[in-house]
Order: sequence, then structure tokens, then C-alpha cells
Amino acid sequence: MFDVKTVEIELGGKTLKLETGRIARQADGCVIATYGETVVLCAVTAAKSVKEGQDFFPLTVHYQEKFSAAGRIPGGFFKRERGATEKETLVSRLIDRPVRPLFPEGFYNEINCIAQVFSFDGESEPDIVAMIAASAALTISGVPFMGPIGAARVGYKDGEYLLNPSMDQVKEGELDLVVAATHDAVMMVESEAKELSEEVMLGAVGFAHAACKKIVEAIIKLAEKAAKDPWDMAPQADLSAAKDKLKKLIGKDIAAAYKVTDKSARSNALNEARAKAKAAFADATPQDQMAAQKLMKKLEAEIVRGAILKDGQRIDGRTTTQIRPIEAMVGFLPRTHGSALFTRGETQSICTTTLGTKDSEQMIDGLTGLSYENFMLHYNFPPYSVGEVGRFGAPGRREVGHGKLAWRALHPVLPSKDEFPYTIRVLSDITESNGSSSMATVCGGSLSMMDAGVPLKRPVSGIAMGLILEGKDFAILSDILGDEDHLGDMDFKVAGTSEGITTMQMDIKVAGITEEIMRVALTQAKEGRAHILGEMAKALDSTRTELSAHAPRIETIQIDKTKIREVIGTGGKVIREIVAETGAKVDIDDEGLIKISSSDVNQIEAAKKWILGIVEEAEVGKVYNGKVVNLVDFGAFVNFMGGKDGLVHVSEIRNERVEKVSDVLTEGQDVKVKVLEIDPRGKVRLSMRVVDQETGEELEDTRPAREPREPRGDRGPRREGGDRGDRGGRGGGDRDRGPRRDRGPGGGERGERGPRRERSDDDGPAPEFAPAFLKRDDD
Repeated sequence: MFDVKTVEIELGGKTLKLETGRIARQADGCVIATYGETVVLCAVTAAKSVKEGQDFFPLTVHYQEKFSAAGRIPGGFFKRERGATEKETLVSRLIDRPVRPLFPEGFYNEINCIAQVFSFDGESEPDIVAMIAASAALTISGVPFMGPIGAARVGYKDGEYLLNPSMDQVKEGELDLVVAATHDAVMMVESEAKELSEEVMLGAVGFAHAACKKIVEAIIKLAEKAAKDPWDMAPQADLSAAKDKLKKLIGKDIAAAYKVTDKSARSNALNEARAKAKAAFADATPQDQMAAQKLMKKLEAEIVRGAILKDGQRIDGRTTTQIRPIEAMVGFLPRTHGSALFTRGETQSICTTTLGTKDSEQMIDGLTGLSYENFMLHYNFPPYSVGEVGRFGAPGRREVGHGKLAWRALHPVLPSKDEFPYTIRVLSDITESNGSSSMATVCGGSLSMMDAGVPLKRPVSGIAMGLILEGKDFAILSDILGDEDHLGDMDFKVAGTSEGITTMQMDIKVAGITEEIMRVALTQAKEGRAHILGEMAKALDSTRTELSAHAPRIETIQIDKTKIREVIGTGGKVIREIVAETGAKVDIDDEGLIKISSSDVNQIEAAKKWILGIVEEAEVGKVYNGKVVNLVDFGAFVNFMGGKDGLVHVSEIRNERVEKVSDVLTEGQDVKVKVLEIDPRGKVRLSMRVVDQETGEELEDTRPAREPREPRGDRGPRREGGDRGDRGGRGGGDRDRGPRRDRGPGGGERGERGPRRERSDDDGPAPEFAPAFLKRDDD
């Protein structure tokens, strides 16, 4: 019934299996990729016709994780998968970015690519498996896809590269790098690194590319068995005559426009040239008009790219390595915990940092279960930043992706939770954009966190590199403009510190680049990053030592785990009382680490003092502040050290005689007490009279010492055996108790006891543990 085709290869110590023909047979292409026990299904469908007037390629990629894949039920009110999570959005982009450039120019048929995780083994991330499945499904679908691509993740630990490492290995290592590549060239790079060198990063890309080649070969073998017939592509019309016409008409206008350094003025000049071209083709058919618009873009690209390759002349007049002017400010927003305004040329970002407590951590529900994230970075791109009218609302895929890129750049330099127990949120609002707003976010985010007092290991800067590639000739551009991004062949972003790279992202618009190009780009990017770091240091060169007055303070104390119950109290009574009385937030973990937070230092100190009072052991002879909690006839009970009570006897309230305790003390009164004694049962005896109630200083005890008691007299010899004899008098005098009266049998007078019975042998010997009176002789 099923015509199943499979291919298997060994990859990173596991078997990668690609299968088609069993499931989703009505799709144009469907592949099930299995790696270990992780299974991802990817189905591709393509429209057979193009919508009238459409002049773009509508590729849509959806990645979805099924909770059932990990044997879990979704949390929250709705018990089913909902809209795309941040991770699903990022993986969708991860699949889209390397395959989109591999469709031929002029192919505008809509394509839908859906990848779904149906089984997850909990070891390796399923994103790599999804990328491989998507590549294979596109390859066998028959659509004009110039692939396939392979995908691999690389870790780095103890100087060695790891292919498709486990999730634990990635956390413990120094690198998390994802590469997508054809057999001949790298198409995409996404990474997070712990300040690694350019050589290590370049080696990781090469290591991943070698694995990608094996995957590409496996997909080709599957395609040889199961690929559908390729689509017939309509021949492209010869537009050389129309192109020559446009060049003569507006070629000089375009060249002049791209010499204008101001973006707005340049856009106006280009719009005038386009209007002139549109008027020239006013009488043409709609298809010819659409073709003319495409030719206009090609003509712009040729003019800009030619000027750069031949003369090294960029749009704004800079050299290929020159960075635009940079201006940075910090602390310009009065009520935020940290703020920075970073401007590079016509790109600008307002970055703010907000510090919160553990309660503000982001809860993430995914295949691996619930997790909590204490560092968030959110990126916003309003339409006014590019002078346009557009949608303003929830973030789109691009904003999610740019925010995550900046997150990866800054995450490696953050302090540990033990060093800095705060939840950190960085918000980047792009107010101007003309090239690499994500790298502006990295720079502004680093400055705003330093302004907030976050102890970063080192400042981080980022730069976007571009590429112009014509045959074997190429030029690498530092700090690219928006137009250079659109008209160029590569968008290569690198961020890092003075010690190394923290993130690297590359997207290619051509069929891949070589190792030589990447090496030149990385070297040039390192110089640019160093320059930007120097400009950032002019605004703030180190983290502030004090937090903002508006930021919450968090203080941590470690207590013995055996004392946790005392701090929490029955049903949480004690800890709730501490929070209610002091106003501070108190969090305690299973190891006895307590975090006390508040924007008011006095509240923190009050809660800390209370908790230490609960766990601290009282010391005899030490003076404490206390509060009267109960009055009794014989004294007052005083609460001190937060959770301990002791008794001040009526004789220890004052040196003078106190007739009635309530005449001197009231419940709730603050007093100062000295610990006189702690008995073996833990009861504490306190004194007020030996402490100055104003200053808390100890006073000399002026009360005369008690006279010693008279010694008791001799009690006389103790009589032997059962005959008690005279016990002697107490208090020094002898008293004769006289004969003991006899009791009757009814409980009155005791009669004669009679002779004591003899112990028989049947009774056996008295046990060794028996009392003495059972062991004595009976004669």
C-alpha cells in the first residue's frame, strides 16, 4: 500500500533517518526525519499558479512543537497548542533564511512549509532535525529549489568541537552554533559564544559545513528514489532593451541620488527618478510595467555595487572600513533603572534596563517542561523609525528575531544569579533606522545595563558587515547602510567584547560564500567592534557601583536548612507576617538561601533583622531590643531576636520593688533586655533592670546580693534493709516520728503485715535490671 523510501546515515553518534511515502501523500513533498528518538514531520505544498500582479515570492514557514512529543499536556487554561511561541517563531526563521535564496528569480508561486515535532527525546534540540526535514521535503517536491541544504549544531568544550551536542553539553560548553549550508558553501550562521576568538568561530563553521555535506548527500540519495518530476519554469523574457531604455533615461539620476548622504534626501531623489521611469512606461502592459519596476531595482543595484567594487565609493562617501559617527549617552531618562541613547549615523535606539525580583522571571512552558528566564530583551521597530506609515502593535517575526540576536550577544557577559540576584529586562525602542538596528540594540543594551549597575563582565559592541560579490571580486563593507543591505549579497552581524565574540549571525542572498570571504569579514569586524567600544567608553566605561534610587534592592542571606521551617512558620504564618510588617519581599529556597527585596533599604534591614533574629541563637550576657508581648502576675514575656520569647521576672523589671507589672509595662512596649540564663529546655530568663532603657548600655547591678540559705542539718543515718528507723529532724533539729500506725484492711489503719513469703525456685532469679528492692535478701 505504501511506497516507502528511506535513507540513513550516522551523524554525531546517532542515526539520522529520512523517510517519505508513508504519511501526508497529498502534499507536494513530505519527509519524516528521525534523529535518535526525535521525530519531525515536514510537509511542503506549492500553489500551481501565481496571483495576478504578484511580484514577490510568498514563502511561509511554520514550525510547531507538539507537547505530546515529550509526553506533556500544555499548561495554562487552554490545554492545546496555541499561537507560535518565541522559540517556534525563531526556528521558523531559522528554516526560512537559508532556503529562501535558493529559489530562482522570478518564481512567485506561493509555498507553504510546515514542520511539526511529533517525538522529542529530551537530548538534542529538534530545530536541526526540522531544518533537515524541510530541506528534504522541498528537494523531493518538484518545485524549483536549488538545494538541498544540510544543517548542524556545533558545541565547543575543552578545546574540542562537538557535533549536535546534547542540551546539557551546550549549557556546559562555550559555544552554541547552528550552520546551514549547501554542498559547496555556507548559507546561514546563528550562534552564541562565550567570548571566543575569530579562529575558533571560523573553525566551528568549517566543522559544521563538513557535517552538512554528508546530510546533503543523503537528501540527494532520497531524491533519486522519491523525487517528483520538476516543475516546468516559463522562460524569462528578454528585457535587455527595456533595461537599456531605463539606463539612458534615469541612469545618471540614480547615480546622483546615491551620492546624497542624507537618507531622506536620497529617498526623495530616487522617488523622482522612479516617477520619471513610471511615466515612460505608462502606456505599457501591466506585465511590462511590473518588469520595469524590477529592472529599476536591478539598475540601482548595478550602479551602487559597481561604484563600490571599482572605486571603493560607498553611498554615503565612506570607505569600506569606515564606521559612521557614533554618539552615546547614559542616564538620560530620570525614572528608569538604567537608560542609554545610542546613535550611529542614522540608526538610533533608546535602551532601558529594568531590574526586578525573582517574581518577575519569565515562565516558559515547552517540550522540556517549565523553565524560568531571568534575562529578557525586547526589541521594537515602530514605522516612524523609517519615516513610514505602517502597522503598530504586537511584534512580528522580524522583531522577535532581532531581539533574540541582541539577547545572544549580551547573555554571555551577564553575572550569575548568585552574584546579581535580579531579573533583568532590556527594552530597545528603535527611533531611527538606516542599517543594523539590532547591533545598535546590542550597544545601547550594554550601556543601559551598565548604567543600571548590572556588573557585566565586559562591555559588548556589535557591527553589521556587508558583501558585494561579482564573480571572484568581492568587497567587505563595515557598518552597512539599509540600502547596502538591500542591494548587497550578505548581512553578517558580529558582536563581542574586547576579549572575543559573543554572537555571530550571517544571512546570504547568493548561493553561499567561501571561507576566505568569512575570514576577511571577521577580521574587519573585529576592528570595527574595537572602534565602537572606544566610542561607547566615552559615555560610560564601567558599570556603576550604585543602583538607581528607583531600583529594588535585593540582599541575600544564607541560613541553616534546619531553620527554614522556623522562618516560614506553620502554613507560612511567620514569613507572611514578616512581609506584611516590613513591606519587603522575601523568597527562600530549599537550600536556605533567602532573598530580601525592596526599593526601601529600611524595609530590607527590618526584614533581615527579623529573620536573623529567628535563626540566631541567643547569647547569655548579651543585650537585645525586645517588645513586651504578654503581661502576667509574676512578670512579662518579651519577644526579642525576632522570633524568641523570654521571661522578665517581676524582680528583674526594676531595682525597686514592683507591686503590679501592669503599672510599669504595657503590651507592645519596646524594651531593652539582657539574657541572664538559658536553661537546658531553651527557656530564657531576661532582665530589664541591668540595662539602660534609653541607651541600651549595661548598668552596674546595685541590688544587694541575696543572703545564702542556711545549710540543712544532718538527716541522720539511714536505717538498714526494710527497718527504717529514725530519719532525724530537718532544719537542724531532731524529731521523733514515733511508731507508725497500723492501717486496717479497708484502707484505714494498716494491720500487721505478717511474715514475708519465701521466694521459691519456681519464681526464678530476679532480673538484673530489676530495682534494688526486688534483688535484696529475704531473710
